[in-house]
Formats: sequence, C-alpha cells, structure tokens
Amino acid sequence: MTDSPAAPARRATRTEIITPAAYEPDPTLNTTDLLRRRVAEHPERALFAVPEGEGWRDISTRGFSDDVDALAKGLIAAGVAPGDRIAFIGKTCYEWSLVDFALWTAGAVMVPVYETSSSDQLSWILSDSGAKGLITQEPEHTALFTGIEGDAPELQWRWEMHSGALDELRAAGAGVDDESLERARTTAGTDDIATLIYTSGSTGRPKGVVLTHANFVDLCLNIDVPGGPLEPVLRREGASTLLFVTLAHVFARLISVLAITAGVKVGHQPDTTQLVPSLGSFRPTFLLAVPRVFEKVYNSASQKASAGGKGKIFKKAVATGVAYSRAKDAGSVPFGLKLQYLLFDKLVFSKLRATLGGRVEHAVSGSAPLGLFLGHFYRALGVQVLEGYGLTETTAPVSVNLPGAFKIGTVGPPLPGCGVRIAEDGEIETIGVNVFREYWNNPEATAEAFTDDGWFRTGDIGELDDDGYLTITGRKKDLIVTAGGKNVAPAVLEDPVRADVLVGECVVVGDGRKFIGALLTIDPEMAPKWFELHGLPADLPMAEAAEHPTVREHLERVVERANKRVSRAESIREFKVLDHHFTIEDGTLTPKLSIKRHVILDRYKDVIDDLYGGPLGNGDEAPAS
Repeated sequence: MTDSPAAPARRATRTEIITPAAYEPDPTLNTTDLLRRRVAEHPERALFAVPEGEGWRDISTRGFSDDVDALAKGLIAAGVAPGDRIAFIGKTCYEWSLVDFALWTAGAVMVPVYETSSSDQLSWILSDSGAKGLITQEPEHTALFTGIEGDAPELQWRWEMHSGALDELRAAGAGVDDESLERARTTAGTDDIATLIYTSGSTGRPKGVVLTHANFVDLCLNIDVPGGPLEPVLRREGASTLLFVTLAHVFARLISVLAITAGVKVGHQPDTTQLVPSLGSFRPTFLLAVPRVFEKVYNSASQKASAGGKGKIFKKAVATGVAYSRAKDAGSVPFGLKLQYLLFDKLVFSKLRATLGGRVEHAVSGSAPLGLFLGHFYRALGVQVLEGYGLTETTAPVSVNLPGAFKIGTVGPPLPGCGVRIAEDGEIETIGVNVFREYWNNPEATAEAFTDDGWFRTGDIGELDDDGYLTITGRKKDLIVTAGGKNVAPAVLEDPVRADVLVGECVVVGDGRKFIGALLTIDPEMAPKWFELHGLPADLPMAEAAEHPTVREHLERVVERANKRVSRAESIREFKVLDHHFTIEDGTLTPKLSIKRHVILDRYKDVIDDLYGGPLGNGDEAPAS
C-alpha cells in the first residue's frame, strides 16, 4: 500500500490563484471527438463492462462507438435535427452513456431529468427547455409523463426503452448513410450547447444551466494530460471505476466523459444495496461518491464490528489509523504508532479494503464537505479520498486535491484552466474553461451570477492557503446571524453530527435567535442494529425512539463533541429529534442528498418555534449556562 505526504493547510490572506491551462483549445472539437480519438488509439480495449451472470462482460471502445453510431442514425431517421433538446430519464447504467453520446452524435442536446423528479418538475423542465423529445428507461419513468402532456407543446417524440425503443431506433437508422451521420456529428462546435442541466432546486425553482461542448472537452483534456493532476488515478494500469452516483448529476456525468477521454473502464450499479458484491466482482481502482456514502460505509463497518463482538478492536484500530494519518501530516510517525498501525492494518483495514474490491486506491468526493475524521480514516484504510469542489455551473470540478500532494480538509487547488478568487465578503468566485455560458431563458439570473469582470459568483464562502489550496467554510446564503450578531456557518456543526452512525440529518437553526439550535433525524437504515446493540427493540417506532432516554443521551454526547469545534456562542444549546427522516420524495432532500434548507425551515417552522419557546421576536431566551 502506498501513500502520499499530506501537509496540513496553512491559512493565509491569499485571495486569488489561476492555474494555467495545460491544453490548447481547439474550436473544431466537440464531445464526440473525444470518443473518436479513443477509438483511433485503442479500439479493442474494454471501455465499459455490463453485468452478466455472476460477473461482467466487457464492451470494447469500438463496440461502444458502433452502438453509439447505430443509435444516432436512428435518431436522425426519426427526424431529430442538430440543436434539438431531448429529455432523458434513466438509471445509472451503460445505456445512459450510450444515449448521451448518441444524442451528441446526432447533433442533439440532452436534458437529463432525475429519476426522483415529480411530474410537476418534469413538466417544468420539458416546457422551459422546449424539449422536442423524451426518452424514458423504466415504466415508472414513463408514468411521470401521465397527465402533463399538455405542458410540453413542443414535444414531438417519445421513446420508451422498456418497450424496445432503442432497438427500434437502431433498425430505423439502417438507411442513414455515414456521410449524413458525420454532417450531424460535426455540426456542433465548442461554443454550442452540449447539455442543459436543471439545478436540483435546493434554492428554489430549478434553473437550466447551459454547458457547452467546450466545457466538457477543454476540462477533460486539461485533466487528462501526461503529468496532469489526476494522472495516477486515470492513467494507472487497468484503471477502472464503478459508477453508482446518478448520471443525471453533473459530477458523475463529467466523470463518465472523462473516463471515455482517458480510456478508463466503467461499470455501473444503480442499486446501492448490491454495491458491496458489485465492488467485489468488478474490483475498481477508484470510486466516485458523495460524503454521505463514505459516512455510510464507515458506519456500517462500525456496526458490523460491534455486532460481531469486535467493537473495541474496531474503535482502537480507527483511533490508531486516524492518529497515524495525522502524524503523517505532521511530518513524522513515531515508531510505536507505526507498529500499532501495521498490526491493525492486517487485522482490520485489510478486510475493509477487500469489501471495496481490493484494488481501490483513490476516491473522488464532492457535493459536500467530507470532514477531517473520515478523510484521515480512509487514508489509514489505504484510500486517498480526493475532495473536490464545484457546482453544476462549473461542469462539476473547480478544484480537486492531488494524489501526490493532497491536504485533508481542503478541496485542493484549481484545476488547469481554472481560477479561484476570494471576494471581500469571503465569497468564492471562479473563472475558467469549466464555467457555464448562461442560465437558459433567464438573462436576469445570468447577469446576477457574474461579476462585471466575468467571474462566476458561487455563493460559497472559502479561504485560500499559501499553496493555493481552497477550503470551503460555508454557504453564503446559509450563514446564521444570531440575535447577538454572531455569524455561524451551519456546516461546521452539521457535518460532525451527521457523521454519527445513528444520525440521519442535522439542520442547524437560530437565525435571529438568542442561541443556536438543531433539528435531528434518525437514520432508518442504521437504527435497527443500533437499537439492538443498545438493548432496545430493533423495530422501535421512530416516534418513541425520538424521545427515548437512551437515544437522547447518545445524541447529547454527539452534539457535545461537535460543540467542541466552536465557541460557546456558536454551539448547539438545544435540539429536537424528529420522528421521521428527510427524503428526496418529500422534497426535503435534493437528488444528490443535500438538504433543502429553505424547505425544511418553512415546513418545520412550528417545531423550530417550539425549540425556542415561541416565534421569532417573542422574547425567546437562551437556556441557563
């Protein structure tokens, strides 16, 4: 097992850094050229693998490209013209990338729709985008369209994959010649629209983010260069990844295009309950996940160890591993600690690595802060979690930690061709090849999103250290200002509380109030085993669990630990435990599992008022010290 030195971030007053581009832009290229280049270089190398029996069947680069062309010809035969917007709802699977590249090859623009979207959301996306076609993969996806037909006046085509639509398109395209296909494929230039992605709606009604072919092409080619920032991840022998994050999200979408650019073999597993056996059979070399997944893996391992009577050994191993990782940051590992670590590596960490397939050395994490503890834990496990930062508007990444020089707790330096600066109020602004063109049909929002000199306002708060590594400290709109004028960034408290095995979500409240409070939910997946281990019925109703002394005492300790990170004025003084959890379906979580703060604050207004003894401005007092 190898590792890279990781020095702790040094705070400084640096306010701007621009990483020079490593690739000279070519205005003639579009995303389909990335696949054409890969076919020319390694036509027979496996580019995808699909489940087959107990294992996986490889699909070569040429095989994928031929399938893309056949489907693209079918789209052209159906009447799809360059520039047409086509909406798509599908699972994370091989067909997702197939449809994506087929649409690009036909000159069309994909408008991805989350599987968890409601009919109202689909109606808005279809009408606002002016989509001319809709492709659905499963019957439940098709059912979303029922009753909203009149809301999509420009819709001409509907294809249902579950009814054999892809095969029908392939057959229909048999009469389209290669010259017609090439004309359609090369119609789009780098400045033309590649995709129209609607934001997840965590701040209100979704806006259509216009990403161009240049956003994907230039970003991918700046990352995948000899000696590039992710060379040890992308260019190692046999590089592969198993995607389980939804491809409707720009994070996974960019990785899927980057994998084709670099020749990384990709497998898919949409069912996270089957993730562990899939990891064991596919054996990826790197993973892509959001922090909640890393938390779940750790919590599951902890519970499994406790249930097997090895809880003390696991805790000691974790404490030793984290201490070992921190010592590496400090530049020197004491001999005794190194021996302890080697022992626990053999007894505990090697077994955990095996559950990930045995070959994972890197993982890319984004969409929310991972937290220092988990960063050190996974490093001790032998997996470098490379935290990155970005938004839909930046084609996913702005910055990412480097395999050869990563700093736990930061999101790394800007990628080649990207820049970051910190405004006077602490807001992160960015510029570069990755930044979107505009919001669709929304010039007012576009103008508001950019500074006069062309930098994109991210809405996040952060700092740059002397080496140009970025640290995210909060969300500008989420900052809580207490009645005493104290500014509190919720994430500083929410992340460590949410990382606990029993906690589902933590929402810090207190804007305009005398003290900071929080709403907590219990994790329904982890709760039954936790209840059993603590002498409670596994099927204890959540309403009872929320008030049970054993549960409350545990959560009080969790909150106390989190409070040690902040001053008393910033600490959580009171909390409420809800008798249910937040879900995508009830509108409190986004599809990438981020909380919709504005929805929660509005929906649970009465609960929050009760926490403070009355509505805002009604004389709420802080509890006695």
